[in-house]
Amino acid sequence: MELDRLTAALEPTEVVNAASLEIDDLAYDSRAVRPGALFFCVPGTRVDGHELAGEAVARGAAALVVEHRIAASVPQLLVPRVRDAMPLAANAFFRTPSSELEIAAVTGTNGKTTTAFLLHSILDAAGRRPGLLTNIERRVGGESVPLGLNTPEAIDLQRLLRSMLDAGDRSCAMEATSIAASQGRLRGTRFAVLVFTNLTQDHLDFHGTMEEYFAAKRALFDQAERAVVNVGDEWGRRLAAELPAVRTFTPDDELPEVGLRLAGRFNRTNALGAVLAARELGIDEEAIRAGVEGLASVPGRFEVVDEGQPFMVVVDYAHTPDSLANILQAARPLGDGRLVVVFGAGGDRDREKRPLMGQIAESLGDRAIVTTDNPRSEDPAAIAAQVAGGSLEIILDRRDAIETAIAEAHPGDVVVIAGKGADREMEVADGSVPFDDREVARSALRRAGAAA
Repeated sequence: MELDRLTAALEPTEVVNAASLEIDDLAYDSRAVRPGALFFCVPGTRVDGHELAGEAVARGAAALVVEHRIAASVPQLLVPRVRDAMPLAANAFFRTPSSELEIAAVTGTNGKTTTAFLLHSILDAAGRRPGLLTNIERRVGGESVPLGLNTPEAIDLQRLLRSMLDAGDRSCAMEATSIAASQGRLRGTRFAVLVFTNLTQDHLDFHGTMEEYFAAKRALFDQAERAVVNVGDEWGRRLAAELPAVRTFTPDDELPEVGLRLAGRFNRTNALGAVLAARELGIDEEAIRAGVEGLASVPGRFEVVDEGQPFMVVVDYAHTPDSLANILQAARPLGDGRLVVVFGAGGDRDREKRPLMGQIAESLGDRAIVTTDNPRSEDPAAIAAQVAGGSLEIILDRRDAIETAIAEAHPGDVVVIAGKGADREMEVADGSVPFDDREVARSALRRAGAAA
């Protein structure tokens, strides 16, 4: 695309070293710059992209988007905020893919992934050739592709949506997160339908308050052609009252005559949201039924790990007070023995929820083991102490905690391993290390079976 066309889309306050040239790519990571790219100098929390402009030019960047002039001979487009410029350029460069791709999106604290998987299954049953964009799997043209951010940066998102179209996809089921909304990653993306699942305490380390958290979700609905909102949630009721037109539902509504295979009352709520969204898209009831019934499980979402043991083991992503309560309530009827929960809380995230999660595990479980869960830069022992509140058992090593819970489980027990779901890595101070709750549980069950 001609630089002049991108300049018109960005409307910079000033153009330095103006020139007519062709732009072959967009980049915000200097390591990903290819010859002919337009490089966005994004100020980050650790590194200012303006400091990497020289490296980007050395790698072949043809022009830069900056917030202030820098010492470089290539054209520079000066804008008030580089991050705000990225979605404008991305939509122009990739030819606004959401205007061609029917996007069914889901936002909310809990239930986004499962609802997106249900929507994908329904869209597939309806013959609408869907792509998928969630935090545990991405599919383009029916093939899984590498993961990245839950909701990608604007450039990556628009590139991915365009690649779906190029691969033959005609729709997409995706998650839309509040952090992505606040950072402008979704700006310019049109949603054919947007589902609101719920709003409970999470991400307050980023948003600060529940009001700001809600505002980020609310803003997404200005980009939606149709809205489906869970008014069984107090924030959902407020959202529905503010929207001009909306389809609503509650957890107590009757699910249509479909054979939902996903366990848990909360999954009935997720299915209701998906069904109503599908109806908003004009999908017939037969395809809706086939789509819902065709989804047997979602990786890491109330996923059963079965090696023939006489008790149940369930792995789930629950990492907020509300989602942990939902999972434990759903797990209780699955066995006639004890309910055992292994869980923790992530580092560098909302600290206020830590004692709340401990209280929920103590009140709803028969045995609660607090362990490490993505400590990031924080001390795992300090996090565990905040969760345990002086009254819960702590086994800091997550592998030991899972193995202990399984080794000491009795027939009829239900062991819930919460917090990481389908994640395959543990985020620690110096990066990430391989860790998959499901594989650790499976290995422990096999050893227990061999020793029996």
